[in-house]
Amino acid sequence: MIDHLKKLIFLKARFAASGLVATSLDYILYMVLVTHVFSPVISNLISYSIAVIANFLMQKRFVFNLKGSARQAFILSVSASLIGLLISTGIIYLLNQNIFFSERQYLTKILATGLIFFYNFYTKRFIFERKIFDVD
Repeated sequence: MIDHLKKLIFLKARFAASGLVATSLDYILYMVLVTHVFSPVISNLISYSIAVIANFLMQKRFVFNLKGSARQAFILSVSASLIGLLISTGIIYLLNQNIFFSERQYLTKILATGLIFFYNFYTKRFIFERKIFDVD
């Protein structure tokens, strides 16, 4: 039981590390776009979409053991990410209704990202490995 828990924690740590890289890309692009070019919602749509592709490639290579075809995993991963995008964009939209958050886009993006971490982990794990809680 302890070994299974350790493996799951290690897997989440690798997921978090790859996610950190993709999230950094998302965050940097978002801040550049929202500061210089687009509204918060449009900026999030663009930055999140680019990060999704980078994240898929890292998860496929470094995090999960792919079960099945890469093409199918990509399609499912993008589909799950679209739901994550809707959740993230909804959070950004709602938070921007509050002046505190609308003046602090860095905090708004961090909160939105943090709120969907576990959704992303468990959906991607199922897509790549066809399991949720097992660690073998």
